[in-house]
Amino acid sequence: MKIIGIIPARMASTRFPGKPMAEIHGIPMIGHVYLRSKMAKTLDEVYVATCDKEIHDYIASIGGKAVMTSEKHKRASDRTAEAMEKIENMEGYQTDIVVMIQGDEPMFNPEMIEKAIEPFSEGEEVKVVNLLGKLKTKEEFEDPNEVKVVVDKKNFALYFSREPIPSRKKGRSNVPMYKQVCIIPFRRDFLLTYNNMEPTPLEEIESVDMLRVLEHGEQVRMVPVEYDTCSVDTKEDLEKVSKLMEKDNLIEKYRK
Repeated sequence: MKIIGIIPARMASTRFPGKPMAEIHGIPMIGHVYLRSKMAKTLDEVYVATCDKEIHDYIASIGGKAVMTSEKHKRASDRTAEAMEKIENMEGYQTDIVVMIQGDEPMFNPEMIEKAIEPFSEGEEVKVVNLLGKLKTKEEFEDPNEVKVVVDKKNFALYFSREPIPSRKKGRSNVPMYKQVCIIPFRRDFLLTYNNMEPTPLEEIESVDMLRVLEHGEQVRMVPVEYDTCSVDTKEDLEKVSKLMEKDNLIEKYRK
């Protein structure tokens, strides 16, 4: 199969403007994500999809590939779909799977991409996959920047929310606390289908792309992973991640 990675990124983040170019140990955050993605063995190529020339030019300066996309997109998945079609026209091939890799996850391990792709071997009924990580503290569970998810017994998503779900208000302290980890592979045709779906009420209320999939009656397969990751949504997150990455063993493999 032809498998490519696409990293959607834009400077106009509402919570942390300019964060893709915020430096962590001398490398812009988008650089960490791109260079780690390039280490994934199953990806034939990696592209950054952006509406900002600053990001485009930085990726080009490190020998990477970037695609300019519309500035009108509200959802990362929509930007990824536009980029995929442009890449196919530019490169002259059709992809089979597109892995959307969020540009604010600089700590992710390339092996997580391999894990996310595995379910597609089960059959055509698997159309989109998310990774499922554990939330370790009550503070993380209550943080609206962390997208929480509840799953069924077969690890298909039931619901995503920025609220703490399932509820702890009945006195249960041992509720499962899981989060969406933003490495999201789509089958090519389903990504186009998704892009043509009408945005949905819960998607807009929660600001979570995958709710569009669920509200249109499709399934999202979740894959549990044990890797520790931390997304950067605020300047405080940037400081936290910078400290955590002081012990990161991948940086020296791609630092030039």
